[in-house]
Amino acid sequence: MYTKPSKKIAEQDDKASGRIEPFKAALLRHDLKLVRYRTQTLQVNTGLLCNQSCKHCHLCAGPNRTENMGKEIINQVISYAERSRFDTVDITGGAPELNPYITDLIEGLSDKAPRIIFRSNLSALNDGTRDFLMDLLKSRKIVIFASFPSLNEIQTASQRGVGIFSVSIDALRKLNALGYGQSGSGLELNLVSNPAGAFLPPPQSQTEKRFRQVLKKKQGVFFNQQFSFANVPLGRFHKWLIKSGNYESYMKKLANAFNPCAIDSVMCRTLVSVSWDGYLYDCDFNLARGLDMGGRPVHISQMAGPPEQGVPIVTADHCYTCTAGSGFT
Repeated sequence: MYTKPSKKIAEQDDKASGRIEPFKAALLRHDLKLVRYRTQTLQVNTGLLCNQSCKHCHLCAGPNRTENMGKEIINQVISYAERSRFDTVDITGGAPELNPYITDLIEGLSDKAPRIIFRSNLSALNDGTRDFLMDLLKSRKIVIFASFPSLNEIQTASQRGVGIFSVSIDALRKLNALGYGQSGSGLELNLVSNPAGAFLPPPQSQTEKRFRQVLKKKQGVFFNQQFSFANVPLGRFHKWLIKSGNYESYMKKLANAFNPCAIDSVMCRTLVSVSWDGYLYDCDFNLARGLDMGGRPVHISQMAGPPEQGVPIVTADHCYTCTAGSGFT
């Protein structure tokens, strides 16, 4: 059973940040307030069960995790989306493919918002038993955000496991064959990558151009957009940073790259995240840290509609990740 990180652990994490300026102090210094705008996106974390144990995972998701959204919460999520009328619903995990009620969730949400996003690690989608799920995603015109960490097979194996690269390429080809990533199809396929170590990603445009050229030339693969995001110092990546002695230096990199202009567009201003047990958070990272929306447990069944505008966002030093450089939206 999932238990939130204890206050003691949270205090140890803040202390381990070293001598960086606390995130709250950085906001004050720039005369900034991080409050909620109109909530446009409902992010649904279907659970921590995953077929991979990625080194950068902020949730410590993996094959041995038992947290998974049950049918009752699935129905509550669908009802909440219906009465709230979000612009976007974002389905994530873990590997959402491994939730036993994932088809119920997709079908139930497909007419509840103009845009439905499904986040896949590709290998779970392409395990030989889920072609039906690809067909469902196509039929409902679900937007796919696919984790594809590197153009290098060895680097991908180091981060995600041996054989993941070839399985992922095969999945992308199958999605392309269905029309995903193809011009004029109306089926959007986006790729997401994260650095393999304790450093920040290169400029977005540079990375997307390289991914597009290499994947087209070497693999015959097409996609719509590619996003490169910094790793959040939580979960398994946090443990690796501590073990490798890189935690303090990585936090300093994030803090030194703080961009006050990125505050206006951080995702927590317009997003609410619901966990597999139905509780609400300002984002999936606060979910991982155990920081409840509004500072107290609020269940989805208690919500008449979207969170109110103007309510302060709960923050901690991991929030530097979303405000480093061009930000994390």
